[in-house]
Amino acid sequence: MSENSYPGFLNEVKVRIRAAQNKAAFSINSEMIMMYYDLGKMIDIKQKQEGWGASVIPRLSKDIQNELPEIKGFSERNIGYMIRFAREYGDSEILQLPVAKLENKSAQIRKLIVSLTWSHNIILIEKVKDLKIRSWYMEKTIMNGWSKETLALMIKSKLYERDGKSVNNFDESLPIEHSESLKNILKDPYVFDFMTLSGTYKERELETGLIRHLEKFLIELGQGFAFVGRQFHFEVDEKDFYIDLLFYHLKLRSFIVIELKKGEFKPEYAGKINFYCNIVDDKLKQETDNPTIGLILCQNKNKIMAEYSVRGINNPIGVSEYELMQALPADLKSSLPTIEEIEKELQKEIPDQKR
Repeated sequence: MSENSYPGFLNEVKVRIRAAQNKAAFSINSEMIMMYYDLGKMIDIKQKQEGWGASVIPRLSKDIQNELPEIKGFSERNIGYMIRFAREYGDSEILQLPVAKLENKSAQIRKLIVSLTWSHNIILIEKVKDLKIRSWYMEKTIMNGWSKETLALMIKSKLYERDGKSVNNFDESLPIEHSESLKNILKDPYVFDFMTLSGTYKERELETGLIRHLEKFLIELGQGFAFVGRQFHFEVDEKDFYIDLLFYHLKLRSFIVIELKKGEFKPEYAGKINFYCNIVDDKLKQETDNPTIGLILCQNKNKIMAEYSVRGINNPIGVSEYELMQALPADLKSSLPTIEEIEKELQKEIPDQKR
């Protein structure tokens, strides 16, 4: 490292930090993101020009914390993230040019980047390489108010690949703007990996498990779902009927009937959920509500059969698959040693310390 050039460089860094502080009152987060980008770029350039290795990062971190003790966020790890962030967008114009000079798409991506927290941006550059997909997750994060933990969970569950993929009749049963909104809300498959059930589970056990993990279930369903009830009771012509799960979507202003089915989709499921949608429209729907939506969740939707089954039905109905974490098969589970057996084996191998 060149000792003659380092003090001047440190001063440049401090000047940039102070400049960011002065603007913080107007746009704290966006200015901080741009500051991190600028600093990452400055450090990266200096490393290449001066031949500095990684050793400059701990020194810079220590000096900034000593000389600007009130400033947080300059750990060695975070400075490393700044450099990576700058390299990530360094070859594009997204963060290099003034917004006024950017094309619409680039300006939009830049707006998304500076609207998210630093933690969100780091997760995105670490886990999503494709810029198109990354910007999609940015939009969803802002739209749904995802925490960094929820964002990481959605990326891990490959939400981009699952979004809007259900079989449905929305185009023929809803106005186009309502249809498109609904398509973007439903997924296929739904991933319930927060549950563990054996291969012999019953539909009621699945329903009970989802309600037991209601918060995680709602996160997987998406923003706007409000839980109304399970086994929601209606009486029609002195006969009792029970809807598995009933929700209300605050944005769509619609009730959503969900039927849980184990195994493959069957055509009669469409008729049954259409019947339930009619009941909800008649008994619960208000004048300001949109038509009730039916969603059938099954293990295998059989796309062609599902398409034929929902075609021609006036109520909006979607069919999606669900995936969940399976428990160990009984025969494998029985072959595994118990806790007591493991402890006995350990006692044999570990000599008694009192001897």
